[in-house]
Amino acid sequence: MKHLLSYLLLPFLLFTSCDSWLDVVPKEDIATIDSEFETYDQAYVWLKSAYAYMQDLYDRWDDVTHTGSDELVADNYMRNTLYYHPEGLDIIGGMQNVLDPYGDTWLNITSANGVPCRKDFYTQIVICNHFITRIDNVYNLPDKDKEEWKAEVVALKAFYYFELVRRYGPVMIVPDQFDPNQDVETLKLPRLHVDTCFNYIVSLCDEVVDLLPSCNAKQSERRGYFNKEAVMALKARALCYQASDLFNGNPDYGNLKNKQGEPLFSSTADPQKWERAAQAAIDLINYCSETGSANLVSGNSANTELQGYMLDIERSIQTFGWLSDEVLYMIRLQQGDGLFNYTLPNFDDGSNHTLPGACLTPSMKMVEMFYTENGLPIDQDLKWVGGGNPYALSVETDPKYTDVVVLNEPVLNLHRRREPRFYATIAADRCYWRLGTGANNVYLMKVYQGEGWGLNEKRLSATGPQNITGYYLKKWSSSRATLLGHQSGLGSLGERPASIFRLAEMYLIAAEALNECKQAPDAEVYKYLNVVRKRAGIPDVEEAWKNAKDPGRVKTKTGMRNIIRQEWNIEFAFEGYRFWNVRRWKIANVEFNEKSLGWNVIGNNANSFYNNGRGPVVVYSGNKFVAPRDYFWPIRSEEVQTAGCVQNPGW
Repeated sequence: MKHLLSYLLLPFLLFTSCDSWLDVVPKEDIATIDSEFETYDQAYVWLKSAYAYMQDLYDRWDDVTHTGSDELVADNYMRNTLYYHPEGLDIIGGMQNVLDPYGDTWLNITSANGVPCRKDFYTQIVICNHFITRIDNVYNLPDKDKEEWKAEVVALKAFYYFELVRRYGPVMIVPDQFDPNQDVETLKLPRLHVDTCFNYIVSLCDEVVDLLPSCNAKQSERRGYFNKEAVMALKARALCYQASDLFNGNPDYGNLKNKQGEPLFSSTADPQKWERAAQAAIDLINYCSETGSANLVSGNSANTELQGYMLDIERSIQTFGWLSDEVLYMIRLQQGDGLFNYTLPNFDDGSNHTLPGACLTPSMKMVEMFYTENGLPIDQDLKWVGGGNPYALSVETDPKYTDVVVLNEPVLNLHRRREPRFYATIAADRCYWRLGTGANNVYLMKVYQGEGWGLNEKRLSATGPQNITGYYLKKWSSSRATLLGHQSGLGSLGERPASIFRLAEMYLIAAEALNECKQAPDAEVYKYLNVVRKRAGIPDVEEAWKNAKDPGRVKTKTGMRNIIRQEWNIEFAFEGYRFWNVRRWKIANVEFNEKSLGWNVIGNNANSFYNNGRGPVVVYSGNKFVAPRDYFWPIRSEEVQTAGCVQNPGW
């Protein structure tokens, strides 16, 4: 039995850099792990290994949240020709399966350099447990460092469990230590009630929150490890999910029981869960305010006020050199931003701009999601210039939009008088995109077929990258890096770790949770939402909705719920949040089954490109989401058979 556990737990640790583990991990006896915690250097290897999969998780190519929702649309080249395309495309395409699940983080057996290894959350949790139970044995590590390192890994374990729960629902909680001689049957643990899982995650956060320093107090070389604000953010996020429709009294899973016959979901929703979520988010907001450890990025200066807001929004997610006022926690990426090589235009030389290479582009749903300049949805704003027909052409004359929208020339109404987040996130036809700090680094987007940013070909094909919606993604680019050689320009700005939590999320959790707690929204609900809106350069929500077609929405719980959800979709567009949010709101079966729309990108003039004013056209119709099956991942069939683990419904 001892050797069986060595095979289960140790060789499977070889998941990121297997060669190094060949020298550090004992292969014959699990008991010899203790010898790896004798010195500082050895223990630090384990600490880094505990975080390694988290680094892989947020690599944007492998992170299914970026390509597994309806925010971006892939062309035929990425779907069918590219040797290895992102698995998120298969998930939203309805191709998930039980034999070899896409994005598997429960039991993911793979190999590296011919060595069998596991690359999943449970393996990482076992590594965390080994570390937590042995770090006190290191003889040359000060007690203060032992306490901090242990707290960092306890927080990391909570994070891994949270990621499991939002993928699989109820999960197993593994004991901190195994008896190497115990019978294998006792290791076949049952799945636990989803509330038990969430409560365990929260208890781990509470256990260590006061043992960790603030993010600003972390030494520069240790910023990639959990800090106090990150633990508080994880707690707030977990409680928000626990209170949401998918997990809180979901009738679709009322009959789901574990192998011991115990129910895994409650039959009725508990509104008090929203109160806990609201308080956790507010606690963190207040802590950041009192200590000055974080705030929303604002106050950047530019040529115009509008461009200043755009710069605030651009920099709210930037982490160059591990520096950010807003990001509460960030993690070093293993592979960088490979996915977003496919969202940028690709110009082979500096003489002409005729070779756009983007094959992953914003959907029309996201283009229309952003508010007008008055802070209202485009179908609610009585004063918006596009209210009569957003798909008609007109002329912009307001100097406010200098170097943002082309002036005194025909431009689509849909691209006029939109909020700053639209212009900071979406590169649209006859609008400008700043890529570089020089006066000549502001590019006018002309995207008809044959134009500088349009298709070269007169037809759609799969032989090369093509922009099939007519829009480009600005998010994740930087106005400080020039268009030519943009990726190398980003590199010159410093290392760019992934943002895991940023403060804006806490304001939206507070607003959403408070709205769900109350009979009707009040000043407290509006207050937290308005902080995010103010940074975005749009009016407070109460003021904006006075001029709406349906002004009463802002005064009702249901109306405010939808307003807050749209704010989530806008503020965190293309950051991977929508993938999870529409699931926890239980609306994915509606949202993810809609066809993807864009423009007729083979059109070489305004009439043909914009479909003669009749509105967007279908550019992809292969999305498929089956409810309730697709709300949770399938557990690999091998695990179901060998461990007796109850499978999720529909699989």
